[in-house]
Amino acid sequence: MKRLTNFSAIAVTAVLILASCSNNKRKPGTVYMPDMAYSRTIETYAELDSLKFTSDIHNKGGNKIFFNEMPALGTIKRGELFPYTLPNDSNGYKMSAAVPNPVDFMTGAELGEAGRLYNINCGICHGEKGQGNGPLSAKIGAIANLTLDLYKVMKDGTMFHSLTYGKNNMGSYASQLNRKQRWMVIKYVRTLQGPATAATATDSTATAKDSTAVVKK
Repeated sequence: MKRLTNFSAIAVTAVLILASCSNNKRKPGTVYMPDMAYSRTIETYAELDSLKFTSDIHNKGGNKIFFNEMPALGTIKRGELFPYTLPNDSNGYKMSAAVPNPVDFMTGAELGEAGRLYNINCGICHGEKGQGNGPLSAKIGAIANLTLDLYKVMKDGTMFHSLTYGKNNMGSYASQLNRKQRWMVIKYVRTLQGPATAATATDSTATAKDSTAVVKK
């Protein structure tokens, strides 16, 4: 009787070992949480099954899953900076002077990347050195010379506002450059500029104080 019990225990153990060592790794013997192990993923640009999903915001009821392939409201992707919320008007432009640049330091590699982005998106008009003499400057006209005192003392937030919404002949670059890249390009522009004259720098400090007061109100 004892031998029979031992034999049964050995047989059960062998069956369990063979089941757990199956060569078919795609179908394990036991899955503790199948929904997590085999979640339903949506591939990029994949066509959704119209019998299961709907993208019609006016028809979200019934037994279909509403999915419009857009991120949830109020969310930002990992690594992205917080949204810029100042409005595209004269008051928003004035208040932008009080917005600090969140990119306070860049490594050599990041500075090189910022320079690459500048040359691709900005250099064609503003020129490689920011002097407003890029290949398209003669055709467009009124291209800003970023090495002038006017732009040397301009706050990073004001430059960012212009890059985000556009200013004069320059259109918005919000679709070409994400928020961090725009701040990085501004940081790179500062490397092309020398120090401003003392009188201009003093005037800029007074303007910045006025802008801060507007924000506090």
